[in-house]
Formats: sequence, C-alpha cells, structure tokens
Amino acid sequence: MTFAQPYFLLLLCLLPLLAWLKGRRGREPAFLYSSVQLVKGITNLHRSRAGSILPKLRWLALALLMVAFARPQLGEGGAQITASGIDIVVALDMSGTMSSEDFELHNEPANRLEVAKDVLQKFIGKRVNDRIGLVAFAGRAYTAAPLTLDHDFLLQNLERLNLGVVEDGTAIGSAIMTALNRLRDIQSKSKILVLMTDGQNNAGQVPPLTAAEAAETLGVKIYTIGVGTRGVARMPVTDQFGRRRYVNQKVDIDEDTLKQIAEKTKARYFRADSAETLRTIYNEIDRLEKTTATVKRYQHYRDIFEWFALPGLIILLLEIILSHTVWRKLP
Repeated sequence: MTFAQPYFLLLLCLLPLLAWLKGRRGREPAFLYSSVQLVKGITNLHRSRAGSILPKLRWLALALLMVAFARPQLGEGGAQITASGIDIVVALDMSGTMSSEDFELHNEPANRLEVAKDVLQKFIGKRVNDRIGLVAFAGRAYTAAPLTLDHDFLLQNLERLNLGVVEDGTAIGSAIMTALNRLRDIQSKSKILVLMTDGQNNAGQVPPLTAAEAAETLGVKIYTIGVGTRGVARMPVTDQFGRRRYVNQKVDIDEDTLKQIAEKTKARYFRADSAETLRTIYNEIDRLEKTTATVKRYQHYRDIFEWFALPGLIILLLEIILSHTVWRKLP
C-alpha cells in the first residue's frame, strides 16, 4: 500500500497532543455545590462508561479520516520482472513537415507523425524489459515522458503528442541534449537514443554535431532515422479562406549530418520510408550486451480511501448518536 498525499499523515501526530491538552483542561462540572455534604450520598458512584468510550470513538474517527485524506492506494497487477541493462530515449520530431502524407497506414494515406507513432508503439511493445523515455521536439525540445518501465504510462504520453503543440522548427541539437540530460546520470550497461526527424536543423542553440560529441563522451549511441519518402511529398495546408488543400513539398532530410551523428556515436543511420525500416533497429538493439535486475512493477494503482473514510464516518455518527441517546449527559 502507498499514499498519493502522504503529508496528510502528519496530522496523526497532532492527535496525542490534542488528547493531552483536552485531558489537562478536564471536564466542566454539571452542577456547582456550596458544600460537599450535599452530594455525600452519591460519592460512591463510579464514572459512567460513556466518559471513556465516547472520547475514544471520536479520536478513532478522526484518525481514520486523516488516513483517508492521505489517499491510500493499492498496487494492482504487481509482478516480479527482469529489467535489461538498456535505457532508451526516443526523440520524435514534431515539426510542421511531419504532417506530410507520404505514407500509408492500414491501407489509408497517413502523415509521418501517425506512422512514426504507430511504429514506436510496436517498438515499445517489443522492449518490455527496457526503460524507455520520450523527447518531443520542433523549434525546441522537451521531455514528454521520463525513463520508465511503466510502458502503459509511456504509451499514454505518446498518444497525447500532436502537431502544433511546440513552436515550429527542427532543433535536432536541442533534442539530443534534452535526451542526454535524461541518460547521463543513469547507471546502465547501454544507453541508446533513437532520433527520428524529417528535416534539417534550423532552430535551437546547440549544433547537432556538438551534441553528438557530448553523447560520445557519455557513451550514448544515437540511432538516427530520416523519416520520409524520397523526392516530393504531399503536404496539407490551409489557405486564407480556411480551406484545406495539398501542395507538393520537396523532402529535404539532412542525411549527411544524421549519418555523422550516428557514426560518431558508433551507431547507424536509417532511412525510414516504411514501418519495416524500424525493425532493423530492434535487431540492432537486441544484439547489445545486457545486464539484468529483478524489480517490482505495478501496472495500476487503485484508491482505497473509502476503506478508511467510511468506517471513520460511521464511528463518528455512532459517537454522536450515543452521546445524544443512551449516554446522554446533562448540560
């Protein structure tokens, strides 16, 4: 069991203090007498059971409600798994040219981003024991998902990526540096960056080859992939009247730079004109030396705050009912 908001558990530390302060104050007398002789006949009476049970019910109810506020959760689908020693970050180009429809997906025309996401989903599905992260970039780069073994979480973040989210451009050097920031402090046997782009570096402050030198120093292999067919591609545009039409745009991938990046980091460059091309990358990664470690992974966490909130409310209601009925006291 874990807690989504564990800081609420600190409130439990206040309960003993509140109980102690309430005990020091004592109970206010129900009646005032000028002489103890007037109540001599009742001095042998014992304290009512209500005097000890009712306060305990109140404290117990408060404790259960405080635990409920901390949002206790149970991990479901937990299993011991064997994780490989390979950490992979995929840098995915989100520039406007990725909307070019020069691919087919399920026998229908599809743009480059749709195909890249579909192939990447299959890639993630095959690398079940690898920690994988995701970097999205266009005019700038950002981390879409940190390195994780929770591939369901990773796929959810991949699905949310859409064109137009990041300012347009192609910052290849920035994408590499963002990925390296995720990989550099990780202790693993192999560190891999898969860079997918359909253009040339025209944004960002870091030149791609400078970033590649940093990757070489850190021992990170960069597999570069040029996404797009050769020649021209059909790209959708919206005219000034809001109408959607298509124009033919030249496919302009800087293959020389992508090849240099891959060679500098002892990896390979691929030209992806179909989903089949990426399978070569899977085979290349599979040949890498691996180390293994057994870890515990949970597929999903389920809130169980009602296990504590409901009994707490019932006990609180019971305390209120008893104090006004069976154990009612005089004011």
